[in-house]
Amino acid sequence: MRFFLGGYSADMGGRAEGIGTLLAGDPDDGSAGGELARRAEVAVGAESPSWIACHPTRAVVYAALEGRGVVQAYRRTGEEGFIALGAPVEAGDAVCHLAVAPAGDALIAACWGDGRLVRMSLDAEGRPSQPSVLAAASDPYALVGISQEPRPSRAHHVRFLPRDTMATTDLGLDLVRFWRGTGTQGSRDVALPRQTGPRHSRWHPSEHLFVVTEQSNELYALAPDASGQWRVAAGVALSPGALAGDAAAELAFSRDGRFVYAGLRGSNTIAVVEVRGDGAQLRPVALVDAGVEGPRHHVVVRDTLLVAGQHSDEIAALTLNERTGVPGRARRRVDAPSPTCLLPAS
Repeated sequence: MRFFLGGYSADMGGRAEGIGTLLAGDPDDGSAGGELARRAEVAVGAESPSWIACHPTRAVVYAALEGRGVVQAYRRTGEEGFIALGAPVEAGDAVCHLAVAPAGDALIAACWGDGRLVRMSLDAEGRPSQPSVLAAASDPYALVGISQEPRPSRAHHVRFLPRDTMATTDLGLDLVRFWRGTGTQGSRDVALPRQTGPRHSRWHPSEHLFVVTEQSNELYALAPDASGQWRVAAGVALSPGALAGDAAAELAFSRDGRFVYAGLRGSNTIAVVEVRGDGAQLRPVALVDAGVEGPRHHVVVRDTLLVAGQHSDEIAALTLNERTGVPGRARRRVDAPSPTCLLPAS
């Protein structure tokens, strides 16, 4: 299997030189549990493509060039090559995440540095243009007089959901924001407890939106009520064994959706939470070694958890016990410079 790798380059203190390519397992194997290998040459040179995402129908990949604050589109040339598709489009300070709308007509970029959410139109070839800033977030705790000092907005993640809905997280203001379409109609916001720091989200088969919090290391399940207003349905600490100074990063699900995997930077562990009942019953079950330092991102591929270690410059493959949901020790690893994102190549 083939994955494209995002990473930090020298402009942000990393060693990556652009978008890399990872090979996991044999070409005809549906599992990623075989040998790991990384191409010596990058697929395309780029400055800190910390997040990469693909177009739903076109052979186009988009990169958030975090240090430059821009989004660059690349057209694929063959299985592992890219060429720039148009000029870079300005997003905002420290653009760290982007997602492409299911219809392929727009993308939304989230900027950690200045809190901006930026919509870009995509033309028939997938080329981005016409950036427009979505409505800014407001601190829900300042409105009720709880916050003593102004807090910065830190937009961090975008997730397109069913029924023409989009969810975004604001790590600085403890908000999960829900939008119709691609954000042209305003948002309905859900405030998580203060100083939780919602970072990334995943849409669960139970039709709950799961959100991991970077500052409090918790997992929340959100769902709409009968009126359509989103609310917190459940919340749980990722693990009683999490350490002070840990910072949660990414979420992934087991194949059957029964288990949630969250990376904890600091202790360099993977927390495992079991999902029960209607999706709102959450139970921490394990905390295991991530096999890398700085587990920034991870993906589940059948019986394997691939983990990107930003600070140890490597990718590790952990075997999943599909009965208990618990990952074993890393059985394969490969060098990879400052990896921050693993994108399965379609």
